[in-house]
Amino acid sequence: MEKPTKNIRYDKAAEALYIIDQTLLPGQEREIRLETLEQMYDAIKLLRVRGAPAIGICAAYCLYVLARGIETPDAAAFEQTLEKYAGELNGSRPTAVNLSWAIRVMLETARAHRQEPREALLEALYQKAVEIQQEDIAMCRAISEYGLSLLKEGDGVLTHCNAGPLATSRYGTAQGPFLLAAERGMKLRVFSDETRPLLQGARLTSYELQRGGVDVTLICDNMASIVMKNGWVQACFVGCDRVAANGDTANKIGTSGVAILAKHYGIPFYVLGPTSTIDLGCPDGEHIPIELRDPEEIKTLWYKTPMALPEVKCYNPAFDVTDHTLITAIVTEKGIVRPPFREGLAALAER
Repeated sequence: MEKPTKNIRYDKAAEALYIIDQTLLPGQEREIRLETLEQMYDAIKLLRVRGAPAIGICAAYCLYVLARGIETPDAAAFEQTLEKYAGELNGSRPTAVNLSWAIRVMLETARAHRQEPREALLEALYQKAVEIQQEDIAMCRAISEYGLSLLKEGDGVLTHCNAGPLATSRYGTAQGPFLLAAERGMKLRVFSDETRPLLQGARLTSYELQRGGVDVTLICDNMASIVMKNGWVQACFVGCDRVAANGDTANKIGTSGVAILAKHYGIPFYVLGPTSTIDLGCPDGEHIPIELRDPEEIKTLWYKTPMALPEVKCYNPAFDVTDHTLITAIVTEKGIVRPPFREGLAALAER
């Protein structure tokens, strides 16, 4: 088993932020440095860093780097500039609640230390970013433990998109139980949807699981039904970018289709994610903003030549919403929440 990839790395000695450029995987594993607001915005928007928890971690370090570049001695001007940067960064991916959550936490930290000397304020921001990353590592471990408790030796599990170390910090959410099982010598069979059109399942999930010693089989998205019908799947594990108060869940496009298939075949469907993805201020899935990406991705991304005529129209939503009635349970670092979700999620938030 290979050492997990460190997808976000802050070099304190050099005061430099690095990420693994996920758009180059699996063919090339290369770090890029993020120094400017434009580079940071593009890294999130263009999916060089992706996965709700990873986006939040990256955004926290980004705000620290940007804060270091604000030279004004005036506390009000400093705060105003940092808020401006935060607002622009927040617009890069509207669906993932972790982005706005991490930005809010960093701004609250800046306000709490506004009267302190510049170096003390900057150190507080740095420590908060480190804390967010360390908390995510602990959360992923706890989610993985709870998730693994739902599986038994020899189970087949289908997953969609990527919710492993690349999308988080360590282990991951939906992939975490598979990697934890491999560490403990427990045998599982994982079916990884390719996840069109960005192919996170093919490029990233299969890559991470293969490196992690997990028995993984890559399938096209439209093959999920037949592997379920064949009896090869005993559970579905997926991640999430936002969970509404009623349990409706936004995840990578195609997730709701997997949930509908699982319901038809009587297969439990589990959503795994940290409590930071739960948005109790969002009443249901109808209120979750869905990012629309460049339609040309469908025709041209990953192809040497376009796979459709230039004049053909395309619809390219990045996410869909899985209705809470299709979800067996939501697995968090604080425990497993089962229906009724509105009451269960509210109780979870009170802990």
